Amino acid sequence: MNPALAVLQAIDKSKHQILWVGSEGGIEADLVKRADIPFTTVPAGGIHGLGLRAILNSFKLMRGYFAARKLIKEFSPDVLFFTGGYVAIPTGLAGRKIPTLLCLPDIEPGLAIKVLARFADRITVPAQESIQYFPEGKTITVTGYPIRSSLSDWDRNTALKAFKLSPDLPTLMVTGGSLGARSINQAILKNLPELLEEMQVIHITGNTTWPEVEKAYLALPEKLSKKYRAFPYLHDRMGAAFAAADLVISRAGASILGELPNFALPGILVPYPHAWRYQKVNADHLVQKNAAIMIKDEELDEKLLNAIQDLMQNKTKLNQMKVAMQSQAKPDAAKQIAELLLKIGSESKGSA
Repeated sequence: MNPALAVLQAIDKSKHQILWVGSEGGIEADLVKRADIPFTTVPAGGIHGLGLRAILNSFKLMRGYFAARKLIKEFSPDVLFFTGGYVAIPTGLAGRKIPTLLCLPDIEPGLAIKVLARFADRITVPAQESIQYFPEGKTITVTGYPIRSSLSDWDRNTALKAFKLSPDLPTLMVTGGSLGARSINQAILKNLPELLEEMQVIHITGNTTWPEVEKAYLALPEKLSKKYRAFPYLHDRMGAAFAAADLVISRAGASILGELPNFALPGILVPYPHAWRYQKVNADHLVQKNAAIMIKDEELDEKLLNAIQDLMQNKTKLNQMKVAMQSQAKPDAAKQIAELLLKIGSESKGSA
């Protein structure tokens, strides 16, 4: 969702008609509408599963295909743009004769991306390592991961002022993605007083564990609570959190490939265990570049505190990771993909 939003924000919507197709009951509707992009839905389900689940998903895919075919006929697009997800399968199949740009967010493509790659005219990828996952003969461009331009509106000083934090203390950012991460949150709460003796913390919890985090915050003594900023979710100030931080603890979803390099922000990455393969491949990519370290989810209680303290106290190591992370930045990714998308659409319209 976020890479698609980043690309569409780089397009002048007054000159181009855009329609976002999401899945029924999906979580993206509010964010897409907030970005002033027209939004509609088609039925969608996974293309995996067993027994009854497989039957239900197949039925949803069939419904989605016919709904998408009707929608495409009505909207008559010049180009289709996909970043993956369940809804991409029925829509991509219905529009397989329309020029298509496929944007891979993760290092390794998921099943939906692999299916759509057969029909895509062009593919963009976040890193050179991603090319190996696609068949030979495909036109592939390494663009980097596209991030929203609004994230870069902050620098460290204005970000620290926005959170009323000190420029003289190291800042730890903790985030589990849009839905939060219970295991990361619990590991942080377990060690929170000890961490706050040495640093200040910006903690983005997600809604699920917010009551638990709020209770822990209220129990802190004043000398520690004044160094702790906790939020269920940050919308417009997410860029401020990145800009203020010296180190981040995060899941390893695709966004780390763009956001962390953009802010030259070293990371302690904890791949989500139920999406282990894709998140681990993302984490491995940055670990191999010496820009991050990785901790398994089940090892958080044992290793997290020491890992944080070791990096925060070793400024040389932290700066080396910062430089390594910055070397992976591709700040023009969204603009580059948007230009490619418009080029494909223009060529399609010209040949019609």
